[in-house]
Amino acid sequence: MSRSDERGGPDRRAVLGAGLGLAGAGMFGWPRRAPARVTRERDRPKLVQGVQSGDVSPVGAVVWSRADRPSTMRVEWSTDATFARGVEVIDGADVLADSDLTGRIALRGLPPGAEIHYRASFRCLRTGAWSAPTAGRLRTPPAALEGPAAERPLTFAWGGDTCGQGFGINPDIGGMRIHDRIAEQEPDLFIHCGDLIYADGPIRDAAWTLDDGQTWKNIVMPEKAKVAETLAEFRGNFRYNLLDAPFRRLLTRTPMVVQWDDHETKNNWWPGRILRDGRYTEKSCDLLAARAKRAFFEYTPIARRADRPGRIYRALPQGPLLELFVLDARSFRGPNGPNRQRVPGPKAAFFGDAQLDWLCRRLERSTATWKLIASDQPLSLHISHAGTESEGMANGYGGQPSGRELELARLLTHIKRRSIRNVVFVTADVHYAAAHRYDPKIAAFTDFEPFWEFVAGPLNAGTFGPNPLDPTFGPHEVFVSIPRDMRPNRSPLDGKQFFGTGAVDPRTRGLTVRLHDIKGAVLHQVELEPR
Repeated sequence: MSRSDERGGPDRRAVLGAGLGLAGAGMFGWPRRAPARVTRERDRPKLVQGVQSGDVSPVGAVVWSRADRPSTMRVEWSTDATFARGVEVIDGADVLADSDLTGRIALRGLPPGAEIHYRASFRCLRTGAWSAPTAGRLRTPPAALEGPAAERPLTFAWGGDTCGQGFGINPDIGGMRIHDRIAEQEPDLFIHCGDLIYADGPIRDAAWTLDDGQTWKNIVMPEKAKVAETLAEFRGNFRYNLLDAPFRRLLTRTPMVVQWDDHETKNNWWPGRILRDGRYTEKSCDLLAARAKRAFFEYTPIARRADRPGRIYRALPQGPLLELFVLDARSFRGPNGPNRQRVPGPKAAFFGDAQLDWLCRRLERSTATWKLIASDQPLSLHISHAGTESEGMANGYGGQPSGRELELARLLTHIKRRSIRNVVFVTADVHYAAAHRYDPKIAAFTDFEPFWEFVAGPLNAGTFGPNPLDPTFGPHEVFVSIPRDMRPNRSPLDGKQFFGTGAVDPRTRGLTVRLHDIKGAVLHQVELEPR
């Protein structure tokens, strides 16, 4: 790490020193060097997918970008928006074809509770020319409630389900405009709860007629013309989403926290599943998921650790007010089926023993007021597979926990017995918004404390639901965003796209959760007091 006042390119002191040396050579009659060649624009790398940041903490974050040719990545950051002073320069690794020219740099030692301005640039490994820098911003959460941090709420937004059911980037309506509405809320972080891409959902048609007679238009590209099977096709799905200007604008100003669900690979996949889908020449979900996961890590600003480079579940402390726990309900589950096992085991797994053990330990250690758990699937909404099987955690039968519900029972009991307070779940997946309050007084399984779960989405996909609630854990549907007689798979033109936001007041430590529509209007609000 070094300091520089430069706006990209070599260190300023080195340039000044070289200039003084040349001037002196001219004075004493030494041979002058030939003037430097003016860099041609075509020799400069381009950052066509922009920049984004993610996995922010009080002292760190990850910055991501992608070059259009083999290059070396550099990130500069400062608390000064003009980059006139206090600039830190971090040089990263070369970006080559093996990462699809994507690069990431971890920013460490950031000041807590500060607005950080950063810019990424690339130096071409062939020509030595530098790209123009592309700028972004992020805000680190405070490490303590003092000074300005004691006045400003800690805020977050979440949602899921992007470019599903053939609804891609519609240029006629300004693209995926819901991302601009999210950005207008100015959240400190944005949680994408999964189905970030629809690798199994081709977007072939530039225009198609909906069942209500309206015309939906799409930007199209070759990698989205079929289901993704190759690594190149999975990468193309991520690049497709980054064609959307509102999405890029959101990521430029708001750190994103990502998790995955099924559509990053294939609808309703589980480890070991062999496909019978005729669209696929590769039938192994394990192989498809390996390629999907590699593209996921290449194209998102997720932090990597040397000791667990491929692990998606993680904890992200956000200071004294909130800690975020990001789960992975896809990688460790057993196969979909009736979901009625009476005892835990591999076939009844949802999060898996190792992840569940980790979550229990981390929740117990957390000192934050609010423990926010981001799950890629809801807890008690019954999501069916093949008509009679369960895709989600709930099995739809009610009564005492069985199948995958056994893991939830274990988690909720641990939270109660260890007196872990203020646990809230956020999720997506079902393509509508809802607020659920879980109450042991109306539940079949009662060994837990009351808690809330909030659902938000889709961000740009077909609208469905509402799904039936399994009564095992006593969920009460306080709010649902769509009518029960709605025809399924409504397009974004109908306006039934949803996201959620949360804000923790630093003075009262209360959490306010809101559910919003595609225009940003608040549809429902819940104010929670800390215990």
